[in-house]
Amino acid sequence: MKRDRENRYDRKEMDLNNPDSEYEMAYRKVKKIKGFYIHLMVYVLVNAFIILSSMNRNSFQNGDFLNWQTYSTALFWGIGLVAHGLSVFGRNIFFGENWEEKKIKQFMDKEKSQKWE
Repeated sequence: MKRDRENRYDRKEMDLNNPDSEYEMAYRKVKKIKGFYIHLMVYVLVNAFIILSSMNRNSFQNGDFLNWQTYSTALFWGIGLVAHGLSVFGRNIFFGENWEEKKIKQFMDKEKSQKWE
């Protein structure tokens, strides 16, 4: 039954006026967001374990704590995590919708207020 439900949610063509299709779209979005947060939690836990396990009294004295091997997993996995976040939240995560238009209007309003008319 779960497989049937997932197949229903993967349909490309949905009737946007149908309340069921709105629910399906919201359900898929929530699943994607939940998947990202689980990925983030596992990333933090695993990389914290790797970094903390490399910490001991000798590693600070020998400079081993600053080795590439200590942080390479966090770096490359972090790149994948950023890509996952962009696929879930979209590219407009920092700028949002209509950001350019709002910024242009803000600068135009600022120019108007600074003129000596």
